[in-house]
Amino acid sequence: MADQTTKAAQTAEADKGYWQANVRIILVSLVIWAVVSFGFGILLRPMLSGIAVGGTDLGFWFAQQGSILVFLGLIFFYAWRMNRLDREFGVEEE
Repeated sequence: MADQTTKAAQTAEADKGYWQANVRIILVSLVIWAVVSFGFGILLRPMLSGIAVGGTDLGFWFAQQGSILVFLGLIFFYAWRMNRLDREFGVEEE
């Protein structure tokens, strides 16, 4: 009986660690996405207007294309990192 309680406690602790790592990855990704899309595309656009990229200023580029490319990069990063995290905690799909 005590062995089952210990095993359940270890499993609960591992689950807690897994979800804490998952939420941390999500929060970091959301902060990066917000800074790139809202920060570079809207708030910092006047400061970035002097830098030319592809025939337009950098702030406009971030608002139109850069934030989309960063978002796609974040999707691939999240999938890669979660696969690694799943292997670490032994919950990968077969």
